[in-house]
Amino acid sequence: MSQTEQQEIDNTNPPAPPPAPAAKNATRTRIIGFSVLAVVAVGGYFLYNYLETNASRYVKTDNAYAAAELAQITPKISGTITELNVIDTQYVHQGDLIAKLGDSDQKLAIQEAEAQLQMAMRKVTGQMASDKQFSAQIDARDADIKAASERIVAANIDLQKTKVDLQRRQNLIGAGAVSGDELTNAKHAYDASIYNLALAKASLEQAKANKLAAIGTRNSNAASFANSTISDNPEVLLAKTRLQQARNNQDDTNIYAPISGVIARRQVQIGQKVQAGASLMEIVPVDQIHIDANFKEVQLRDVRLGQKVEVTSDLYGEKVVYHGTVVGFSGGTGSAFSLIPAQNASGNWIKVVQRLPVRINIDAKDLTKNPLKVGLSMKVKIDTWSDKNNSNATKGK
Repeated sequence: MSQTEQQEIDNTNPPAPPPAPAAKNATRTRIIGFSVLAVVAVGGYFLYNYLETNASRYVKTDNAYAAAELAQITPKISGTITELNVIDTQYVHQGDLIAKLGDSDQKLAIQEAEAQLQMAMRKVTGQMASDKQFSAQIDARDADIKAASERIVAANIDLQKTKVDLQRRQNLIGAGAVSGDELTNAKHAYDASIYNLALAKASLEQAKANKLAAIGTRNSNAASFANSTISDNPEVLLAKTRLQQARNNQDDTNIYAPISGVIARRQVQIGQKVQAGASLMEIVPVDQIHIDANFKEVQLRDVRLGQKVEVTSDLYGEKVVYHGTVVGFSGGTGSAFSLIPAQNASGNWIKVVQRLPVRINIDAKDLTKNPLKVGLSMKVKIDTWSDKNNSNATKGK
């Protein structure tokens, strides 16, 4: 084909014009739109999964408060406050002397108890010494019994002699060899020997009775110190106990801090008369603060002992995070322990979601760095997945 013919063909079928700019922009827009929709769909999918996962993983509440096991200061004995070394908000250490009662009565009680102890020791010493005396009396009664027995023998011999004399004279009275006076005297002698024998027998019984009485007296005396020495005798031990109690009462006039913490609710002044057991003040152990978080019952389905907790305080804000652990569940809801528990057995019953207190211990290092006070409002978040490797964790309900 010649060049002229080719030119004629080209003139007959001219080339297509280039696409307009508006059509190109529309195509680009559609592509970008589809890309954005795809990105939004994928992002939404992952965001939904993230939110759903975290919503089931964490349980939160702002119905939580800092709490502590307070130490109530009460005197063991009655007395008058003579010294007071603390004020409210003051920090004290365990063992610090915080108050003192007058001890004049206790000093007198100690002197009285010491005197009673000395009296008890002397009494027991006398009882032990009397044991020898009673033993000698028993020996003396044995000698009386022996003497009485010998008198009975002598009385029997005399009775036999007077009996023979009486019979001889009675045999001679018919021959006129014995006078009436002699017979009478012989009869009197015989009667006297009978009486003497009876008297000797009575003396023997009396000696035996005296011995039994001496033995009883000795046994009664010995029972007061049987199987004991002076130091461990019951009466002496009782006196020692009373003396120790008097000394303890004097020691109890000094009132010491049982724990370390901050003084709160001091209700006593110097010179005030206080009774044993009366509340003087309280000590708040600020280094042992825990959290009482009141969760709705529907939130506790997956909460277990030992799970990790993050806590923030309104005092310091969200930037200060305390780390803790779930350590316990209350034995009942707040309404169950209220002064007047709700009575739901009525026709107008309306279900109310209950809250159960959960105890959370705070890391001691966090408390040292940012101290808390009892009653502060807290926000709590429990990670219910933090115990998945703890097979021994138990659910509290």
